[in-house]
Amino acid sequence: MGGSAALREAVRVRFAPSPTGFLHLGGLRTALYNYLFARKHNGRFILRLEDTDQSRVVDGAAQGIEDMLEWAGIPPDESPCRGGPVGPYLQSQRLGLYREASDFLLEKGAAYRCFCTPQRLELLKKEALRNRQTPRYDNRCRHLSPSHVAEKLSQGTEHAVRFRLEQGAEEPFLDLVYGWSRHEVSSVEGDPVVLKSDGFPTYHLANVVDDHRMGISHVLRGTEWLTSTSKHLLLYRALGWQPPRFGHLPLLLNRDGSKLSKRQGDLFVEGFAQEGCLPEALLDLLTNCGSGFVENRMGRTLPELIEEFDLGRIERHSALLDLEKLPEFNRTHFSRRIRDEVLRRELVSELQTAIEETFGQQLVDRGVLEAPYVEQVLFLRRGHVSQLKDLVSPKYAFLWIRPSVSHEELHSVSSEAEKIGTLVLGLLDQPVAPLNLEELSRDLRLLMKQIKGTQYSSAMKLLRLALSGRQEGPSVAEMMVSLGRRETCARIQRALCR
Repeated sequence: MGGSAALREAVRVRFAPSPTGFLHLGGLRTALYNYLFARKHNGRFILRLEDTDQSRVVDGAAQGIEDMLEWAGIPPDESPCRGGPVGPYLQSQRLGLYREASDFLLEKGAAYRCFCTPQRLELLKKEALRNRQTPRYDNRCRHLSPSHVAEKLSQGTEHAVRFRLEQGAEEPFLDLVYGWSRHEVSSVEGDPVVLKSDGFPTYHLANVVDDHRMGISHVLRGTEWLTSTSKHLLLYRALGWQPPRFGHLPLLLNRDGSKLSKRQGDLFVEGFAQEGCLPEALLDLLTNCGSGFVENRMGRTLPELIEEFDLGRIERHSALLDLEKLPEFNRTHFSRRIRDEVLRRELVSELQTAIEETFGQQLVDRGVLEAPYVEQVLFLRRGHVSQLKDLVSPKYAFLWIRPSVSHEELHSVSSEAEKIGTLVLGLLDQPVAPLNLEELSRDLRLLMKQIKGTQYSSAMKLLRLALSGRQEGPSVAEMMVSLGRRETCARIQRALCR
């Protein structure tokens, strides 16, 4: 049997989902922890697709999974698309390796051929359920004589291959998260199928063969596989292979404590990407709600996550995912992008495209598409918006198009519309210095004291309406700084004269 001692000297981890649909948040979290561990130890992160159940494979799912890992910023080092030294990375293309391992187990007597029909197995299951017992195979074919097996084979009878579970053969193993564990699979399960009648392996054999052949040093997977690990270690022993080290990650739960499910369509990574969520915000949230770090804090970048990650700090209790916090995480990372010169240039370009596509011929003029203006808007709204699309929503449309506000609408807010407008126009009639947010806020407050009987809040409400056509939004001073002196004056004059 082939070995991989040289590969195993390095840290090699894998994420091995089934291509049965979109990548789920739970899957992304497993991939992320593997990626962090690999990068922390200068290792390799491998994507392997477990497509042995061909009836459940969805067209395009394999590519979609890899695309989402790329989007999230945690691309694999080896994968079906990227290739690598131990490919192929699709299990359906590795059937010969599973057959080889199965034949070895048969020759050694560690496995046997099972000729039970699907109908018989279904009856066993129904009988167990009727008696309120856990369904298990009764090991009937384990006791077939060699001559009986040879006769069945000569008749071309379909058969599977089952692994012999010997009573009490399980040994304790040290899980990197849960500590010492041991599960007596032989006393609660019948002998498991390792190779199906169609020549495809079950998960148990396929993951053992592939992890060995690919030199996987550490298996970090969901806690639902913890009870199967004793079975897998028995397979490693029977095949004469050194097993990797295992670490099982606690469940990721909904805020109400229920288990995340693939049936929850709003938990697919593609959906978050399409909605404009920043990948670094999603990764930050996934690690913030779990463990593996000295402390949980918002705003960690991927390099910071790698630096601070410690597998020994992963706690055993399940993690609650509070998606209501995602906008706050997104806002934090959006602000960080704005502060970064390179990333800000990318945001400016993306926002220019979004403005053109959203407003087109309605634009005030082409000047609102120029980089200095767009960049200023980003800076002023930093910390207030959580994603780029917010800036082309109706709330911020005033930045790109002129509102249509009548004289009557202004007067419905304040009877002193002309006085307020005239004073502000006079304040802005100083074409020397650019508008300063702090100074303008102070000046507006002082200016409104000149109009007796007019509350400052009412005056600001009127000015906001004149400038944006809305009664909510950024502060009036920020609107003026965003629009600039000339455009602010033009809008006030236009509203007063309509």
